Amino acid sequence: MDKQPKGSQMAEVGLKELLEAGVHFGHQTRRWDPRMARYIHGERDGIHIIDLIQTQELLSAAQEFGADIARRGGTVLFVGTKKQSRDAIEEWAERSGMPFVNQRWLGGLLTNFSTISKRIERLHELTALTQDGRLDLLPTKERMARQAELRKLEYNLGGVRDMKRLPQSVFIIDLKTEAIALREAERLRIPIIALVDTNCDPGPVNHVIPGNDDAIRSCELVIRTVGEAVSESAAAWRTAEQRRRDEEERKRAEEEERKRAEEEERKRAEEAAQAAAKQAEEAAKAEASQADADPATAASEAGDAAGTRPAPGAEGTTPEVEGSKGAVEAK
Repeated sequence: MDKQPKGSQMAEVGLKELLEAGVHFGHQTRRWDPRMARYIHGERDGIHIIDLIQTQELLSAAQEFGADIARRGGTVLFVGTKKQSRDAIEEWAERSGMPFVNQRWLGGLLTNFSTISKRIERLHELTALTQDGRLDLLPTKERMARQAELRKLEYNLGGVRDMKRLPQSVFIIDLKTEAIALREAERLRIPIIALVDTNCDPGPVNHVIPGNDDAIRSCELVIRTVGEAVSESAAAWRTAEQRRRDEEERKRAEEEERKRAEEEERKRAEEAAQAAAKQAEEAAKAEASQADADPATAASEAGDAAGTRPAPGAEGTTPEVEGSKGAVEAK
């Protein structure tokens, strides 16, 4: 029974659709790999017939696996350089926003990714020069050399120009053609999803999809089925990620607004405190000035009081005192 990933409805591929696409046709019986025996239903006219019931179940499992990686923000590298799968690989990888290789597998793309990353940076650099028009300002010989370098990098690395790190899975069409990619992914223990024909060894593949890898319709059907699941999950993840970023931006703006309001409130409080302190200082200075003026006023008032009421022993009072003494003696 097909399993559906949470939050999305994967397209179910029926046996009739698989049959019409010719997925069931294998290679000639003399060119088979015995390790594919468990996926073979029988043979007819010297050609092995693949068991489509198993293909349907395993294709559904591969769908779910790819969708689960994309749902968690992971990367699935689409690989298919043979002409039967080249266009479909590019189409569905671009729809999913995933990296792809559909022209030539550059050796070391996975196992020597640090060096490949430098070449990808060079690709971005030359692309920027072209878009800005700065490449046209160079001397003719240098411009032509850089344009040739750009074409070569675009041919080899154009599909992985946005791949910042190793993928979480590799989706391969035709293990024979993509033998180097298979070995690199196996060496790095990157999970592999693959369309496996009867002449291939399914051992290194984590999610085997038994089927015809030589017919255009067969390749397109398998790529579309896996690609749709990856695309839907990747779109859901990007939407959720954008929503999360918007929420974080909103919270950050609110936090900045709160801090700004608090800062303004603090400044207003400081200004009010400074104004109050200045007012208190001016009041204290006024009181001090008035206190300095009060002793002179008190001295003036004391002088006026002394002129109207002489103190004891003053000159005006001596005769009266002497007269009093003479009167006493006469008596």
